[in-house]
Amino acid sequence: MKIAIPLADGKLSMHFGHCQEFALVDVDENTQQVLATQTLQPPGHQPGVLPAWLHELGANVIIAGGMGMRAQQLFVQNDIKVVIGAPAQSSEQLVNDYLAGNLETGENICDH
Repeated sequence: MKIAIPLADGKLSMHFGHCQEFALVDVDENTQQVLATQTLQPPGHQPGVLPAWLHELGANVIIAGGMGMRAQQLFVQNDIKVVIGAPAQSSEQLVNDYLAGNLETGENICDH
């Protein structure tokens, strides 16, 4: 499993399209252990670019604070599970909580 997390200042960016970088976290699905983490600069923010880019990188889950409906649809079309409403925490904390089934999500802070 590869989890994508949009970051700003080292924590979850509350709107994925305005992030400074993405953490891509490789996880062994059987042991639920983090295998590797890399941080990448995203391409420019244009409709449809980020879902396709993350799909090419092998991501199959994205954890976000907020995301518009069209973006959610594009991620699903690219076989990437969308988790929205996550708190502004570090990628390590978010992944650990997600794997443990303890990731608390709230409302989608994006309205477009």
